[in-house]
Amino acid sequence: MPCEVMAACVQSCCAKSAMIKSVAFDATRSLIHGTGLCQLMVDLSLVDEVWCRIQEEARAVAEEEPLLHKLYDDLVLSHETLESALSANLASKLAVPALLSTSVLRDLFSAVLGNDPEIRRAIRVDLRAARDRDPACDKMVHCFLYYKGFMALQVHRVAHRLWIEGRRSVALLLQSRVSEVFAVDIHPGARIGVGVLLDHATGLVIGETAVVGDDVSFLHGVTLGGTGKEIGDRHPKIGDGVLIGAGTQVLGNVRIGEGAKIGAGSVVLKPVPPRTTAVGNPARLIGGKEKPVRLESRAGLTMDHTSWSACTT
Repeated sequence: MPCEVMAACVQSCCAKSAMIKSVAFDATRSLIHGTGLCQLMVDLSLVDEVWCRIQEEARAVAEEEPLLHKLYDDLVLSHETLESALSANLASKLAVPALLSTSVLRDLFSAVLGNDPEIRRAIRVDLRAARDRDPACDKMVHCFLYYKGFMALQVHRVAHRLWIEGRRSVALLLQSRVSEVFAVDIHPGARIGVGVLLDHATGLVIGETAVVGDDVSFLHGVTLGGTGKEIGDRHPKIGDGVLIGAGTQVLGNVRIGEGAKIGAGSVVLKPVPPRTTAVGNPARLIGGKEKPVRLESRAGLTMDHTSWSACTT
């Protein structure tokens, strides 16, 4: 983002975020007087660009549609940080009246997010992934407030942290509530990278020992499951940049290689090499096992479900 645009974004956000007021002042001063540009870039790196964008979009929506003014003010504009807004929004959706209060869940989410910079970074990369790969996502604030795949994934990130810290009963509770509310069932033991898109997300199931890399895109109805006859490490391993089409079932401790594509409705029981396409039931490689057609780009980033091309490198 150019310095001028970033500085404008900083100033528009600083009224509600005390943490960046001094950065906004320094950025404006440097741009006006033409001094301290190196320091300016360091200062601007501290600014939460994603949160600034979400707040700007929320203000625009609230102005365009008065019906939504209170909703956007309560869920976005009244919060100083992305983590505060996300914690409140997730808690309101997952609370159980008279049994599990919104305030208790909000405090739980806030505590985990506040102490885990890796999750905070992952949230922002996931938001950018939705904006960049989902043609229906023209505003990041819509993903933040409405997309159940995004919300389910962020709850999983919190549940996974609790799981590895030994708070497994609470982690399983969060898994259960996400399954009930969002129809997404991710075991808290599963390890999931950043920049992950759960597009539509309904019916997604990810098992306990599954591992998902960075920049992976899932459509709805996908299962990363076991075969039913294994114990221990029994779930799939998905490489970076993989695209898994709607209704696909990947079963067993099989590896899907970096940048591969799995066609919709496939049943995958064997490993899939990097940058190849597998389709069918049982899944077979396009071009055959000996000379499979190679993809030029990571399918999880292109979101191209129907074509394949030979790689020249």
